[in-house]
Amino acid sequence: MGRILAIDYGTKRTGIAVTDPLRIIPGGLGTVATHELFRFLADYFSREQVDIIVVGYPTNMNGEESASMKQIRPFMEKLKKQYPEKKTVMFDERFTSVIAQRAILESGIGRMARRNKALVDEVSATIILESFMDSKQYREI
Repeated sequence: MGRILAIDYGTKRTGIAVTDPLRIIPGGLGTVATHELFRFLADYFSREQVDIIVVGYPTNMNGEESASMKQIRPFMEKLKKQYPEKKTVMFDERFTSVIAQRAILESGIGRMARRNKALVDEVSATIILESFMDSKQYREI
């Protein structure tokens, strides 16, 4: 059984989270400049077995897709084409940035560290992964 990797895709940087090999514990893996994402993934996949890739699906409050889907759709197509052996799914990411900022604040991290947008992206990816692991969608895979 391989890991599950989650991606919080952004135009400038992308947050990444991954499970342990037994798929029990989700954790942040880091943040990567988006233009370097495929290079990062190739390197990571060469070292670790990943079976499922979860990409955050940004929606508005009314449930409609957000404008950022214009960048995410081509990314998803390229991801599926480059890694057809991996199950690639989208998962609702509504409120993950707000939840991530709240979690960072509650963790006691100092003010300057809380301003670090890369940390928010990494925590957001972790929240996407954790939410996916708790979802019916995951249990049906």
